[in-house]
Amino acid sequence: MKLLRNREYRIELILSAALILTGAAFGLFVSFRCSLLTLLTGGLVFCVHLWFLRQRYRRIAELSDEIDRILHGDRAAEISVQTEGELSILQNEILKMTSRLQEQKDLLLSDKKRLSEAIEDIFHQLRTPLTSMNLSVEMLRDPGLPPERRFRIAQELKQSLHRIRWQVEALLRISKIDAGTALFRQDRILVSELVEKAAQELLIPMELREQKFICDIPEAHFQGDLLWTAEAFGNLLKNAVEHTPDQGEIRVTAEETPVYTEIVLRDNGPGFSEEEIPYLFDRFFRGKNAGADSIGIGLALARMIITGQNGTITAKNLPDGGACFVIRFYKTVV
Repeated sequence: MKLLRNREYRIELILSAALILTGAAFGLFVSFRCSLLTLLTGGLVFCVHLWFLRQRYRRIAELSDEIDRILHGDRAAEISVQTEGELSILQNEILKMTSRLQEQKDLLLSDKKRLSEAIEDIFHQLRTPLTSMNLSVEMLRDPGLPPERRFRIAQELKQSLHRIRWQVEALLRISKIDAGTALFRQDRILVSELVEKAAQELLIPMELREQKFICDIPEAHFQGDLLWTAEAFGNLLKNAVEHTPDQGEIRVTAEETPVYTEIVLRDNGPGFSEEEIPYLFDRFFRGKNAGADSIGIGLALARMIITGQNGTITAKNLPDGGACFVIRFYKTVV
C-alpha cells in the first residue's frame, strides 16, 4: 500500500492495465497466441520495472533514515554510497548539507561556550565595583561621617557608576554590531573633527597628568559615521592616556591618499608585550598592563566599528618605545 502513494507506481499500474486490455483486444480480434505473447511481455516488463522501483524506493528510505539519524545528533551515522545517477547526485548534495549543518552546530556550541565564559567574566568584573559601591553606601549612612570623607566617597561612587555605565553601553554596542542592526552613516568627515569629538572627555585627565596632546592633522577626510567612529577612536585614545606616563606625549597624525585615509595614534608609554599584540583586539582580552577596571572590550569594540566601515586597524610598538595604532579608511571596498 505504501507504493500506491508513489506517482511512478500508479503510472505503472495504469500502463499495465492498458497492456492487459490491449492483449485482450488482440485475443478477440487477432489471435490467441498474439494475445498471450502480449500479456507475457507486458507482465515481464511490469515485474522487472516493479523490482527496480522497489529497490529504488528502498534506497531512498534508507537514505532518509540515515539523514534523520545525522540530524538527531548521531555522529557515528554515515550516508551509504549510492551507485545510481540521480541518487548519487542527491547523496553528494545531502552530504554537503549535513556537513554544513554540523559545522554550524559546532560553531553555535563554540559561541555558546564563549558567551557563557564572557558572561561569567562580565559578572566578575561588575561584581567588584558593585561590592565597593555597596560598602560605600553603608558608610554614607553613618551620620557621624566627616564631610570631607563623605565627599570623597560620593566621588568614588560617581566614578564607579560611570565605569559600569560605560561597560554596559559598550557591550550593547557590540551586541548591535554582532546582530547586524548597527547602521553606519556614510558622511564626509574631517579627521580633525573626529579627533576633537573623541578627545572631549579626555582633555581634563590629560591636563591633570600634564600629558601633551599633539595633533598634526591636515585637511584629511574619510567616509563614515562620526558618532560611531568617535566612540572607536575615543577608546584608543583612552588606552593611550591610561598607559602614557605623567608629562608624557600623545600624538595624532593623519594622511590622505587616493586609496585611503590613514590616522596614526602614538604614545610614549611602555608599549605592548610582543606576545600580546595578536590578541589585543579580541573580546575580553586583558593584557598584563591592563587597568584594574578593564574588562577587555574597548579595543574589541574599536576594531568592530572601524572594520564595519571599510577600515582596518593594526597595533605595533614604536622603535623608540611606546604604542602605535594605525587606522586606515579605504575609499574602495577591500
